[in-house]
Amino acid sequence: MTRSIINPAGLHTPTDYGYSHIVHAPGEQVFIAGQYGSDESGHVVSDDFADQVERAFANLRTALATVGLGPADVVRIGTYIVGHDQRKLEVLVKHLHATWGTELPAQTLIGVAALALPGMLFEIDAVAVRTP
Repeated sequence: MTRSIINPAGLHTPTDYGYSHIVHAPGEQVFIAGQYGSDESGHVVSDDFADQVERAFANLRTALATVGLGPADVVRIGTYIVGHDQRKLEVLVKHLHATWGTELPAQTLIGVAALALPGMLFEIDAVAVRTP
């Protein structure tokens, strides 16, 4: 995939926070709905934030693989954290760097009061690009 990561001069360096300012990629867009820390039946796997983030990332990789894509094809993510704080950001950034290294997708992180189901603490959605 021909994907360009751009972090322009004049803007802060975003990689310590787990994202890139701009990702440009030609091709067909694939939208992955919000993945959360769920098991195969949709139940939240744990009440621990770190456990939920780990499982949500695993679920994201499963969704991507199902359509023949992987993390390298992701150009944008949205992350949603209940009760966002610095500790939770550190957990998320660890998983972002483990998944993408320094070639991070564009990201918007939103702190929220609640998510769709009781006990959900984290959710991640993604836009990936399939090259022609």
